[in-house]
Amino acid sequence: MAKTKIPAFKNEEYKDYSLTKERKAMENAIANAEKNLAKKYPLVIDGKGVFTEKAVITRNPARPKEVIGYFGHGTIDHAEQALQAASNAFKLWSKVPFEKRANMLLKASKIALRRRYDINAWMVKEVGKNWLEADADTAEAIDFMEFYAREMLRLGGPKPVVQLKGERDMSEYIPLGVGVIIPPWNFPFAILVGMSAAAIVTGNTIVLKPSSDSPMMGQLFVEIMAEAGFPKGVLNFITAPGGEVGDYLVNSPITRFISFTGSKEIGLRVTQNAATHRDGQKWIKRVVAEMGGKDAIIVAKDADLDDAADGIVASAYGFQGQKCSACSRAIIEQSVYKKMVAKITERVNALEIGEPTENKRIGPVVNERSFNKIQEYIEIGRKEGRIVAGGNAVGTEGYYIAPTVVADIAPNARLAQEEIFGPVLALIPVKNFDEAIEVANNTEYGLTGAVYTKSSKNIERAKQDFFVGNLYINRKCTGAMVGAHPFGGFNMSGTDSKAGGQDYLLLFMQAKSIAEKVTAATKKS
Repeated sequence: MAKTKIPAFKNEEYKDYSLTKERKAMENAIANAEKNLAKKYPLVIDGKGVFTEKAVITRNPARPKEVIGYFGHGTIDHAEQALQAASNAFKLWSKVPFEKRANMLLKASKIALRRRYDINAWMVKEVGKNWLEADADTAEAIDFMEFYAREMLRLGGPKPVVQLKGERDMSEYIPLGVGVIIPPWNFPFAILVGMSAAAIVTGNTIVLKPSSDSPMMGQLFVEIMAEAGFPKGVLNFITAPGGEVGDYLVNSPITRFISFTGSKEIGLRVTQNAATHRDGQKWIKRVVAEMGGKDAIIVAKDADLDDAADGIVASAYGFQGQKCSACSRAIIEQSVYKKMVAKITERVNALEIGEPTENKRIGPVVNERSFNKIQEYIEIGRKEGRIVAGGNAVGTEGYYIAPTVVADIAPNARLAQEEIFGPVLALIPVKNFDEAIEVANNTEYGLTGAVYTKSSKNIERAKQDFFVGNLYINRKCTGAMVGAHPFGGFNMSGTDSKAGGQDYLLLFMQAKSIAEKVTAATKKS
């Protein structure tokens, strides 16, 4: 079969909500979502909806009394049924030609594009993203499907190898088996779709267990994939609270690989559990893990200070700082430190806080647990440094915390070392650029980082010595684009998965070498 020809990959452009047409479309989508609140949704196992008596309840973080939906309360029995369904489906799905799998994923991307405002609206309601953050999330999911479909077409089929005399030699990539996909709530559609699509287009079957804070995003993806025609059992959908069901899925001898995005603590637990051999297990399980970050932006004394301040504030407070790539440390050379503190503070104080459905810049954090944890870190910041902006909860309804800036933080302080995952920025003064690099590298993480400088010497030094998976020069440290910025970090930031890059699909496949002795009969074939 000849390879399918499709246009070159191009990133999906974001919507411009200053335009009346786009704003009205989004307002209508939000109104439609609000008409469909508090519905019941099933688990999906082997293509069949399974309703349960108990429910996983997801709520609007801006209005915690408002129920988004009642989702199935999965059990260990459900998890086993889903694994068995995936295992049975793998026997056929793994043999479907790669061109067909890729084209089905392209069809799914077109469906997601058609439902874009619908997805955005539910994201605004479920996790509190503003309109642009939600649209960027959905656009990234579409990009993942488009990019990975093209990557499968590139990687599928026989690969050329050195030909030995008297042989026909080749290599090909084959799928792994049954995978467990555990995505986070902070990029609730993009990461969920990216992880799942990569596993499925490479010929694997999956059990998808989304975060209990964002199951609606998983529900929408299941609907899209069903409409695109993916066979039953290829995608199984389990919602469940806590870790019991997740541990069972990870530990099962049926599970061949786990793709996880989340905290360092849970990532290490998944990795440790996956490394333990279980009775009946034929393989060493593969773990693809994207974990936390304590990301830094360095500001050199020769930088464009206004540009740097804009980049720091955008990186620190986009989606309330609830990104593994968020800037949580600004490391600033002493000679410009005072000016930068003033510029950052001025910009942070101007940020508008309010209802995500009204498209305010800063919305709530995702849940009460995060709300309390972030406030605890703010109190630590009062002791370790000087709060120059924010430092308080906002309003009486919803999990709103004012964007907070804590100045004069020491490099080894808790605020400079521990992942907060909220709208809290630590400002760290340093003597010079050499010390800035040293401080930037002094955490256990290595995900993203940025440097603002006009010096080519500083830029080259950062390229060589700033130890992160994604480094940005004179721009913010968030906003990785599929294809252009393969995403993944070092150290305790995970396995450097490089999502959205040309290496990513290989994590879900294994290479098979085939050598055939040439005989008189084979020469004719």
